[in-house]
Amino acid sequence: MNPGPLNTLPFFLTAWTISTLALLPILLAQRGVIAGPAERFIGLTLFAVFSPMLAAMLVSRFERGGQGIGAVLRPLRDWRVSPMWYAIAFLISPLAFFLGVAVYKLTGGSGDVKWFYPPQTPDRIAAMIMIPIGEEIGWRGFALPRLQRRYGPLNASLTLALGWGLWHIPMFLFAGASVGWLMVAMVLFFVPGSVMYSWVFNRTRGLLPVAIIMHVGIHSNNSMLTLPKNVVPFLCHFAALSVLAVVLLIADRKVWRGELPLDTDREAQRNA
Repeated sequence: MNPGPLNTLPFFLTAWTISTLALLPILLAQRGVIAGPAERFIGLTLFAVFSPMLAAMLVSRFERGGQGIGAVLRPLRDWRVSPMWYAIAFLISPLAFFLGVAVYKLTGGSGDVKWFYPPQTPDRIAAMIMIPIGEEIGWRGFALPRLQRRYGPLNASLTLALGWGLWHIPMFLFAGASVGWLMVAMVLFFVPGSVMYSWVFNRTRGLLPVAIIMHVGIHSNNSMLTLPKNVVPFLCHFAALSVLAVVLLIADRKVWRGELPLDTDREAQRNA
């Protein structure tokens, strides 16, 4: 079996549907279509956060040899990789942001840009833990290995970036962003991010916990917290991640040629 779009398209559609339906009452209430405060629907955001994981569980049941929840959650048991990679995964995005801010300040930038944007409220701290688990079980645990076996690492990363970015649009609207150039930039932000994730994922034999730690690292210093009022930190981060993605594409050809063995490939062969 050579999983590809026939498996991943239902996954993306299911994740998008669950997330959009979960957030729709909030979006309608925010815009006055539904009477009453939007906060009364806030509990539905949990379904949106965990929609990639739920979609992976559902779609896995219909794959040949699919084992549903067990197959999707099994990769969480393997943490065996050098601690160095957990440090790299956690720090790579915050360090890229620091680099972007440094360049901005050294070149005379005068906008309101801080070095650090950590979660500062209990709900954001909880989100820093829950969001990476709910998302990465779907994006990197389910979709990326299947896309890579069909398209190779780079094309798979770009395909996943598109699905990952579009999935975030209802969440961006929920957070107060409006449709326009900034929304487009926010979706495109996931392109270098996806390349960065794939590099670490492939360099660690496809370990899902590493991807989760990487996502936690992004939320530990999240430039999007200033949006939509202050776009400069986000643009610094976007530019730095884009440069980093290009460097990774040029410097580590072995990853992008698909020459590294992944534990997820062996798992797929056992289930085929």
